[in-house]
Amino acid sequence: MKARLAMPAAGLNAALAVLAVLACGLSVALGYAPLDLGQALRDALAGRESIEALVLTEIRLPRAVLGMLVGFSLGLTGAAMQGLLRNPLAEPGVIGISGMAALGAVAMFYSGLAGAFSLALPLGGIAGALIATILLFALAGRGASMTTLILAGVAINSFAGAMTSLALNLSPNPYAATEIVFWLMGSLADRSLDHVWLVLPLMLAGWGLMLAAAPALDALTLGEDTATSLGFNLMRLRAQLVLGAALAVGSAVAVTGAIGFVGLIVPHLLRPLVGHRAGRLLLVSGFGGALLVLGADSLTRLLPVRPELKLGVVTAMIGAPFLFSLIWRLRREA
Repeated sequence: MKARLAMPAAGLNAALAVLAVLACGLSVALGYAPLDLGQALRDALAGRESIEALVLTEIRLPRAVLGMLVGFSLGLTGAAMQGLLRNPLAEPGVIGISGMAALGAVAMFYSGLAGAFSLALPLGGIAGALIATILLFALAGRGASMTTLILAGVAINSFAGAMTSLALNLSPNPYAATEIVFWLMGSLADRSLDHVWLVLPLMLAGWGLMLAAAPALDALTLGEDTATSLGFNLMRLRAQLVLGAALAVGSAVAVTGAIGFVGLIVPHLLRPLVGHRAGRLLLVSGFGGALLVLGADSLTRLLPVRPELKLGVVTAMIGAPFLFSLIWRLRREA
């Protein structure tokens, strides 16, 4: 059955890429006020600072582009972590990167630097992700087992959660605490092209590291001994994927806050279409993640709720029932 469900990789990737681009176009078209996209695009290309051009370039386009980049990062990293840990419940936050990236951004809020300059939040989040990576390797050590890696991630997540709660508890005023909580819910609103240019190089580097590990992940599905006998260095593979996840997810969380369940849901939905091959699932999950995030973000603007729901809330509402059904199915299979 799995073999019959599998689709040609090139065709599946192309189809998902086209759908993601269409979802990006839909995201640009959606907004609280009508916008003549044709006129806005002509004004922007001609350098005219009309209201339409400013709305397009400063509000809608950055939101759509970031949605695609962040979704691709989360979907790709989810597939990479599930392949590395050989655990269907693994997701990008399992190694502590997301929690520490969020803590880095919260530190910028708490210190007041977030109000000093616009890029303080993403820079703090990226610094938190890099610190998490260093801690992870320091705790796990050389040649650590998968179990040790997971336990190190749990420890980092616990520390990040505790420090975030401490920052909220000691927040100098309730408005700052509210701002931190809203940011932690995750959103693509009010982001600029400066955020896009800041995280794009880091994300590209992370994507490259994870996609390059596709053959090793295919071999790892046969077992660690088999992968080693085929010439793959497992210690190097773990370091490569953890660093790739830190760059991709850390920079994503740094600009949008926590957006959960994307890295968990997307690989599960698309895995049958690639014949359950971990390597082929990477790029497919990236496009699928972009499609899910853009779709969820468009939904936040279509729902008759004001102020609009946070993106992380919407993905959680979608993901939690899926997780319950997944656990129930795994329990029956066991």
